[in-house]
Amino acid sequence: MKKALLIFTISSVTLFAANLGETLFNGNCTSCHNITTPNSAPSIQEIKQYYTKAFPQKDAFVLFMSEWVSSPDAKTAMMPHAIKKYGLMPELGYDKDTLTEISKYIFETNFKK
Repeated sequence: MKKALLIFTISSVTLFAANLGETLFNGNCTSCHNITTPNSAPSIQEIKQYYTKAFPQKDAFVLFMSEWVSSPDAKTAMMPHAIKKYGLMPELGYDKDTLTEISKYIFETNFKK
């Protein structure tokens, strides 16, 4: 019984973590970043394509993405053409944990389904 409870608890925590990133992404990012087509900003597919080329390892991607979104800077952006078209992303004031969860979700999700 204890083993089954432990497995259930671990599975629930893993599921919660995955859903947390998705929930945060959908609640905070999709108003500007549509999944497949640009809206008032580049699509998340396009963003992921550019940033995973520069940061193919998850840890590096998550670190850069979460830090960059925390304090957007045209000098370090991977998509200067998008800044020219849409303007620089504003500082949104999200905390580091929120941005880390969103960045993990973006890295781990196949938006091309």
